[in-house]
Amino acid sequence: MAFATQGMSTFALGSIGKGFADRSDRGGTGFDLTICAERPGLIYTDLALPIRVNAGLDRLTEADLVILLPPDNPPLSLSGDLRDALHTAHRRGAIIAGFYTSSYTLAAAGLLDGRRATTHWSLVHDFAARYPAVTVVPEVLYIDEGNILTGAGEAAGIDMCLHLVRREHGTAVANTIAREMITPPHREGDQAQYFSTPVPSSAERQLHDAMDWARANLDKRTSVSELAAHALMSPRTFARRFRAVTGTTPHAWLLAQRLKHAEELLETTDLNLEEISRLVGYNSVAVLREQFIKHRGISPRAYRQTFRRAANPPSGDLPPLKPLRRSDDPCTA
Repeated sequence: MAFATQGMSTFALGSIGKGFADRSDRGGTGFDLTICAERPGLIYTDLALPIRVNAGLDRLTEADLVILLPPDNPPLSLSGDLRDALHTAHRRGAIIAGFYTSSYTLAAAGLLDGRRATTHWSLVHDFAARYPAVTVVPEVLYIDEGNILTGAGEAAGIDMCLHLVRREHGTAVANTIAREMITPPHREGDQAQYFSTPVPSSAERQLHDAMDWARANLDKRTSVSELAAHALMSPRTFARRFRAVTGTTPHAWLLAQRLKHAEELLETTDLNLEEISRLVGYNSVAVLREQFIKHRGISPRAYRQTFRRAANPPSGDLPPLKPLRRSDDPCTA
């Protein structure tokens, strides 16, 4: 369910519509996306494009997932009807997500009180001043608080939604959507929204070459020194420029790549855990299990069972979106 308001972002509408499109006729994911508004009728986007919305707040209260499309400007007030509908959906266990200016909507509804949240870097000071009960985390791409998610700018909404799909339906489904949208399949939530120090293009190409090499050799125990050598840099220069480009450390990035590859192998193959451990660079199943539980909150075996069931539900429909796990670890996918 996408909630629309007058002046909503055209970019966000298109991104969410594409990301949660029904792909069941192509053997893909069967999302059922409906757009609703507080009052059904004609809604104009920030580019003055007219969109006829037929569903009202009664549909919002029944949804398993509610994504608040950001309006052109932060909302200054919230109607009692919308506040009640959001709280009703939240009490039912629905996941509610907002990004950019729609983080304000979540805060105005009181759903962010006592929680961490984010918004666009240019709005964080105003956001924090308006909502002192919210712990504002500046600069990050998105924040996952279980049933409540917030994201930064409009493009970060794509990252937030791909993270949510990965969390609920697995890496393979999220990667398929990302490939179709031609967008990075996963950016960590704590990655910075922007970088003030530009990295020379030649250095950036060297970094990406080293990262491509690492992805192709995850079965090897790769050190930062080896990555630096492939980038033709000293380890210190490599680490500094790596963080400037990715917003994280080489070690954390490698860990995330190993875990994401393990997820995809668990979802899409029948390989045993010993073979998967070897292919992602761990010398034993015990190490894989330890890392999986630490960063995913679930064992590899339980993860495989969960997403095998999700991929083959008895009724032929996707299970409703419900939070599988919550982790504050920056390597959580």
